[in-house]
Amino acid sequence: MKALIVGCGNIGSVAAEDLAESMKTTDIVVADYDKAKAEAVVKKIAQDNVSPIQLDIAKKEAIKTLRDFDVVMGFLPGPLGYRLAEECIEAGKDLVDVSFMAENSLTLNDRAAKACVTIVPDCGLAPGISNLLVGHAAANLDKVKTVHIMVGGLPEKPIPPVGYVITWSPESLIDEYTRKAGIVRKGKRTQAEVFSELEEIDFPKVGKLEAFLTDGLRTLSYTIPDAEEMWEKTLRYPGHAEKIRTLKDLGFFDEEEVQVDGMRVSPRKLAARLLREKLWKPEVKDIVALKVEVSGVKNGKQKRFVYHLLDRFDEKRKITAMARTTAYPASIAAQMILKKVLKQKGVVPTERIGMNSGLFEQLIAELEKRGVRISAEE
Repeated sequence: MKALIVGCGNIGSVAAEDLAESMKTTDIVVADYDKAKAEAVVKKIAQDNVSPIQLDIAKKEAIKTLRDFDVVMGFLPGPLGYRLAEECIEAGKDLVDVSFMAENSLTLNDRAAKACVTIVPDCGLAPGISNLLVGHAAANLDKVKTVHIMVGGLPEKPIPPVGYVITWSPESLIDEYTRKAGIVRKGKRTQAEVFSELEEIDFPKVGKLEAFLTDGLRTLSYTIPDAEEMWEKTLRYPGHAEKIRTLKDLGFFDEEEVQVDGMRVSPRKLAARLLREKLWKPEVKDIVALKVEVSGVKNGKQKRFVYHLLDRFDEKRKITAMARTTAYPASIAAQMILKKVLKQKGVVPTERIGMNSGLFEQLIAELEKRGVRISAEE
């Protein structure tokens, strides 16, 4: 069997290593636009079944490369995520993806099913683990009434100037801070401004945090159609939202180019570069905090499910909590496809996996083997 990892940044490289260690007889190929990056990842993994290639997914001929593999894993910026999914369908290859694409991945369901392809979108932390937990709760309710998700990747302590460090793609982070939040109010899908409905909370073993609306529900607003209210909020240290909103209001995240000393410059691209340079601090240990709360009705009675996850930097392997909680779910899902445990064709978001008790238990067990532990209460 052969697996292709497309994009080998902080998350993709960890997924490649996990897949290589878990399936030693599978050939793992790490691909990146910059072959030197792919080669560096392969050297770090140091496994005989891992090799690098150069691949530009934006070029049409990339489909020829995809056809050589049994499963593809996508770790690309949002604007390339939907394209990779389309190309996998055309190539007839299964895909596990974590890109924060703007498009609704469910629109690809019929095409993927017809091509006998499995597409698992948003298979990271949130969306990803969060959706998995919502699906599990929904399967144990006759009717879902509310879904509330709070999640954040944070330094162990707030780091100036914005109380934050970069642990994933700065381009995707800017997408999170600029894209309107898809939510459900009074049973209807709608949108709200990011940073709205700001509130302060106490997160167990972390302390005071602020929470604001972001676009993390993704497929949930379609796959849990009868819910009365659903939203996701991002967690940050207090004061972060105001500082980032100021940058946004001043135009630092705008895509339209501006003239600077005779050159055309995209504020958004410049901001992404500066965020990467100024907030990338690998010496700072991070945490991931997640709370998922689902309420509804079972046998005529009110019932509630609450899940907590608090993950920390892996001191021994030097892997961030964000990489652990994003890369491991994707790697596990790809393994389930390769082992033919996950057989459903079409677009299979992680909440669908959560609705299947056998698949849910297997994925949770595999996360626990890697030290990612979720507590649950009813």
